[in-house]
Amino acid sequence: MDKNTRTTLITCGSIAAAVIVVAVVAALLAGSWLWRKMEQSIPAITITDRREVTLTPAQIQSIRDIGQWEFLSVDDEELVDTMRPGILFDDHLVCIYRGTLRLGLDMQELSAADLQTQGDSISVLLPQIELLDEYFIDDARTEIFHEEGEWSSYAHDDLYRRAREQMKRRALTAENIRLAQQMAETQMRQFFQALGFAHVSITFQDYLQQY
Repeated sequence: MDKNTRTTLITCGSIAAAVIVVAVVAALLAGSWLWRKMEQSIPAITITDRREVTLTPAQIQSIRDIGQWEFLSVDDEELVDTMRPGILFDDHLVCIYRGTLRLGLDMQELSAADLQTQGDSISVLLPQIELLDEYFIDDARTEIFHEEGEWSSYAHDDLYRRAREQMKRRALTAENIRLAQQMAETQMRQFFQALGFAHVSITFQDYLQQY
């Protein structure tokens, strides 16, 4: 962004403000439906005696079939602009982009090696918390806040790309990853306890900043 543009946006105060609202996805909203789904799809657990609980390949596949599991959503609004110098006046384009970024687990990435059982205990290595949907900008809520001059589709595409990258940086913070992991650990612990395991250890693969 041009220095003069930045000065103008800062002066406008409210124009340059990006709003972010972090909403923890409550388990109760979809919990009852998800539990019913899992109870119907996952075969009965095998208990060889009071201290031994095992998972069959069919049960592991049923867990993987859960697919994407959302634990945190981030509503974001980003204002981006561009300027083109003119002979008498500068051309200026300002757009506001809005969207919801969903953070969670892709259970398809879980393998049998990530589920280690011993007696009535299980150690679970969960995949990384990740962005579940790359197409998170709501085009219907995109707004051209200010436009002077004629702008090509390329210019609009560039603003869209910049807004998308800014939204990702705001959503995929260490704090949001930690919150999503806490929600995931709580729900996964309850899930495996419901399958018959008395002791559940949850860990996550190391998070790699890939966005």
